[in-house]
Amino acid sequence: MARTARRRWSREFQGEIDGIAIGETGPVFLHGYDPPVGGKWVDDVIPGKLGAYDRSCGELLWLSPCEVGYGRGFGSGLGDEEDVVVLGPGNAGHRIARMSLKTGELIGASEIHTFDQALVGADMCVTVTPGRVAGIMTSPMFEVWNFSRSNERYHIIGRVGPHAYVVYTETERKRQGILRLDVESGDFVSQFAEPEYPIVHDMVCSDGLMVLLVGNRVPTMHRPPGPEEIRLEAFRTDGDEAYPLWREVLGEEADELLDTSISMDSGKLYVANGAMLAVRDGLSGRTLGEMTLPGLDERIAWQVSQGAGLLAEETRASVFELPA
Repeated sequence: MARTARRRWSREFQGEIDGIAIGETGPVFLHGYDPPVGGKWVDDVIPGKLGAYDRSCGELLWLSPCEVGYGRGFGSGLGDEEDVVVLGPGNAGHRIARMSLKTGELIGASEIHTFDQALVGADMCVTVTPGRVAGIMTSPMFEVWNFSRSNERYHIIGRVGPHAYVVYTETERKRQGILRLDVESGDFVSQFAEPEYPIVHDMVCSDGLMVLLVGNRVPTMHRPPGPEEIRLEAFRTDGDEAYPLWREVLGEEADELLDTSISMDSGKLYVANGAMLAVRDGLSGRTLGEMTLPGLDERIAWQVSQGAGLLAEETRASVFELPA
């Protein structure tokens, strides 16, 4: 019988949560907004706010209006100058904003290209839309490269050391593969995985490892009924090409599998499925344990860092103690 993970703390957020950030040490961050009554808003973007909470007890350290609001695309993380970095929609297009880690004071903001997903690093932020991948220097807050090629569409990004990994679709064959780019220049480095996957649902990268959550059916507008095999595939990233480590089928598509998502930290893979969280060894795929996280099945976002699992529901955030 799976045990229930120990909840370190839980706090209500003053509004609705749409993004989170957690580092190896220091506060955890919640980004959200005040939903308009009736859900009606003339502009494309609803003004946002960012709050910092003590990692150990959940005490609110500060709450401040944020240059980034609620709308298309979001990313957040920590910079290398005692700052928290947020990317997303603003009143005049998409923006990157830096705020003081200790006080929430705005350090600076800059306009950037529209994006769907952003990965924040201390030195470089990488954004992606179906048509382009871009690199933005974190502290200067300006774009220094972009990457695109004909007959390709881009979906998910990850990073290991000096390389960015991009899940893409080869539009003619409608199969997905993975490109490896130089994170500083945006130059193409290698074809990490050939476009052989019907669909990659998720990708996580950490500590020389990459794990994919993949399916065996190409998405279409009118999908015929039938099961989809959902599986995990793990690779080492220190070679020129993907070096397979292990793979495991999780099951066939059903209501309980549609909600599967993954996270990785310190060599451990965390697999969320409904309210259940399975912990695996990243190198071998061996299951280390399973536990229940109350609220995980209602998650807006979740991340794991150094044994702390930050879980955001619609208006509440919790930190759980997980195997590190």
